[in-house]
Amino acid sequence: MTDLVERMRAALPLLLTDLETLVRCESPSADLAAVAQSADVVARLGTARLGSAPEYVVVDGVTHLRWRLGDGPSRVLALAHHDTVWPVGSLATHPFVVEDGVLRGPGSFDMKTGLVMAFHALGALPSASGVTLLVTGDEELGSPSSRALIEQEAAGCSAALVLEASADAGALKLERKGVSNYEIRILGRASHAGLEPELGVNASIEAAHQILAVSNLGDAARGTTVTPTLLMSGTTRNTVPAAGSFLVDVRARDVAEQLRVDAALRALKPVLAEASLEVIGGPNRPPLERKMSEDLYQRASRLAGELGLEPLRETSVGGGSDGNFTAGIGTPTLDGLGAVGGGAHADDEHVVVAEIAPRTALLTALIADLLDRP
Repeated sequence: MTDLVERMRAALPLLLTDLETLVRCESPSADLAAVAQSADVVARLGTARLGSAPEYVVVDGVTHLRWRLGDGPSRVLALAHHDTVWPVGSLATHPFVVEDGVLRGPGSFDMKTGLVMAFHALGALPSASGVTLLVTGDEELGSPSSRALIEQEAAGCSAALVLEASADAGALKLERKGVSNYEIRILGRASHAGLEPELGVNASIEAAHQILAVSNLGDAARGTTVTPTLLMSGTTRNTVPAAGSFLVDVRARDVAEQLRVDAALRALKPVLAEASLEVIGGPNRPPLERKMSEDLYQRASRLAGELGLEPLRETSVGGGSDGNFTAGIGTPTLDGLGAVGGGAHADDEHVVVAEIAPRTALLTALIADLLDRP
């Protein structure tokens, strides 16, 4: 097993070359042409490393790629995405560079390193038969076109391995909060703010009442956060606002909390006479609960020891990933198997180069172990 780590270290120059190829192909989620171009680059690179071409799955104009390896049924799903939050042109200000053991570039940490690791891990196996590698193109938007595809591919698998970047210090993500998104719309009545303010129904004041009510729905003891975010109201300085709205971000560790908050939001009542409310939205991602990750984490920890690696770390995070979907349908899921580094979505996005080979070796060993002993 220790030889596997050395083999990956020897392959590191090629892995870095592949990563540079992907990072230099900019792929912002909302730019469908850029995502399609990125899919072509990912397909060529994956074909070279895996020895087979992917299926293109285009849903609502978004290009996803699927490799079903071998002839038998899929038992392990490796899950990645090739879209990023970075707009085209970001390379001009955030170029790909490797310096002092740190790799930088838009999307390098989240999550093109994890995608390249998947190619090299699967390519290193004597046989990857029974593995599906799914690479989606809209994860950063909440996976609106790929969710059904992800759930379809995860169904029946004994494990889903998510190549998202690790948490701090390389920790694997055993828990992810579920995510719910809402828009609260307020309807009032306009009037002149100077001549007849008493005839209006002020949507801004109603929004203020509702924002305070919504912000009290969180439960710190249970890790539930309910956060009013974007607020819009009114038209001009001298008009009582007739309409307004605000967005709400909800994060919860378990489904019961998601449902509690959902019911509370839908039960909101107007405070001002003649104002009305409309609640739009709901749960977007189910929670990834620890019970869905614990056994896989223990397996990975054992393999890390056999590889001679440092003991693994684990954590819980508030952000969602496609691993929420796989866990939500009952597939055991381990997340955060990708890059070690930091700065996702930020100017200091970076990857620790020395960690790439050991993490790729661990991924290789974990897939092999799952195929051998489901």
